[in-house]
Amino acid sequence: MHIVLVADHAFVNGGQAKVAIDSALGLAGRGHRVTLFAAVGPADPRLEAAGIRVVCLGQDDIATTRNKLAFAVQAIWNRAASARLSELLAGCDPRETLVHVHAFAKALSPSIGTALRRSRLPLLYTMHEFFLVCPNGGFYEYPKAEICRRVPMSGACIATNCDARSYPRKLLRVVRHAGLDHVAGLRELFSHVVTISALQERAVVPYLPRTTQFHRVNNPISVARSEPKAGKPGDFLFVGRVSTEKGAPIFAEAARRAGVRPVFVGDGPQAAELSARYPEAVMLGWRDGAGVQALMREARALVFPSVWYEGQPLTVYEALACGTPVIVSDACAGREAVEDGETGFWFRSGDPDALAAHLRSLSEGGLAERMGRAAHARYWASPLSIDAHLDRLAEVYATVMRDAVSRSPSEAAGMIAAKAGAPA
Repeated sequence: MHIVLVADHAFVNGGQAKVAIDSALGLAGRGHRVTLFAAVGPADPRLEAAGIRVVCLGQDDIATTRNKLAFAVQAIWNRAASARLSELLAGCDPRETLVHVHAFAKALSPSIGTALRRSRLPLLYTMHEFFLVCPNGGFYEYPKAEICRRVPMSGACIATNCDARSYPRKLLRVVRHAGLDHVAGLRELFSHVVTISALQERAVVPYLPRTTQFHRVNNPISVARSEPKAGKPGDFLFVGRVSTEKGAPIFAEAARRAGVRPVFVGDGPQAAELSARYPEAVMLGWRDGAGVQALMREARALVFPSVWYEGQPLTVYEALACGTPVIVSDACAGREAVEDGETGFWFRSGDPDALAAHLRSLSEGGLAERMGRAAHARYWASPLSIDAHLDRLAEVYATVMRDAVSRSPSEAAGMIAAKAGAPA
């Protein structure tokens, strides 16, 4: 097959891009022809080394732009991305090409929808977040620090300031989403959608066409297998963005109430405030992947107190693979990885007392060690390896290609003939 992967970034700057690039490398390793189309570079050097064609526009994202007004225009409707993607897809054979979109909201914009529709190629979309249905991408009201249950793009939604920065930025996202729906038609365009958790699928089903076919494909987890850890476990560990939506303040407060020391790996807008308010907290800053996993193996438990839905939080799975139990908020998708009372605990989202009770439980006796061994055994019985990810992708790709042929075989034949220069 020829697989065209579409993403905002051609390098790893987070979970979305990592999955897209890891998939690209794996698919190329299995003999497929792979093209990565992205807005923001530089391209990961591993792509060229693997023989993957990279089409990168060299554009900015919100973190790199020096002209916020120009970027606002790009974020609403990226004309250059639409034109260049149309050019790329025009030369693709529909009998063997599939376009798999991983991301568009950070740089490419909904404008890619016009190019995708014009191509009439088989399409697949992976729902890493919720931008396909929600203007702010998270079903989350940042100023109130709570999950938003309003209908996206309803009057109540538009009137609510749910943005992390300002209401004008929310309105910009509303304009972009109007383009997504009424110009690009992205929600109707993707008849096949990959979800990465059951919670995520339940959240989006009401807002997508009833004919949408959902496919569960777990993201791959990069953890080397090792023996379950031995010896006395260490501290309780938080890994990720130190922010309100990730539940960092809840962990700090719960740790104080439980009389344990919280350790934070990461950084974010709440880091300085929490460090001042909770001087007992250890702030380690960001660590590379190997460093994070080393800390996980030493930890008593990973605490994942996120108060929003999440997609498929990889740190939860990484901790379980390292043989570390996880205490997870019952509001987020991370709970799907944890057997409550067996490989960790669920706690009532946003409740520091409920979290503190579990911190105390794991501080005593050998419970943390027993749960850690159970976590290790459960994870490695069916690991989320790159091979498992690619095997599942192959099944989904085959389904999408079959569906494309069955929907309009005469139309497909006409396109093939037209591309070959013969009468349609």
